[in-house]
Amino acid sequence: MRMRLPLALAATTLLLAACASQPGPLQGGFTALSPLDAVEVDATGSPVRWGGRIVQGEPRADSTCFEMVSSRLDAQGRPHWTDGEAGGRFIACRTGFYDPAVFEVNREVTFTGRIVGYEDRRIGGYGYRFPKVDADVVYLWPRRSRSRVTRPPPWPWWGYW
Repeated sequence: MRMRLPLALAATTLLLAACASQPGPLQGGFTALSPLDAVEVDATGSPVRWGGRIVQGEPRADSTCFEMVSSRLDAQGRPHWTDGEAGGRFIACRTGFYDPAVFEVNREVTFTGRIVGYEDRRIGGYGYRFPKVDADVVYLWPRRSRSRVTRPPPWPWWGYW
């Protein structure tokens, strides 16, 4: 009886700790640099973990590149969005073919890798300097489920007082 309670508490603690961590491929040590920060300084060679939403996917002969709008990441490494917040843009490339039908516009993705340079592109008529990441990991997040919140009906005696 004395061993059951501490054993149960230890098991519960381990389970909760496992739920709060990042998926295995996204773990590691990375610089706290955002894509906006990386544009201001030459951060070539810095290890980063960045995420956001896909703006455009570009399959090439030997790799696929993604133009991304970045956001901050939550504790699990998933992009976390708040109204009006965008952390800049970046390009992430990975060897291999990533199907645009699966990696479609607005899907959430997290990348790990190193900044290998910068690429100048235009967004509409505006010139923009994109940090370019050579990705080791491309982590496509499942779609977020949309829950409908309903209120329970009031009890019969509510409102009669």
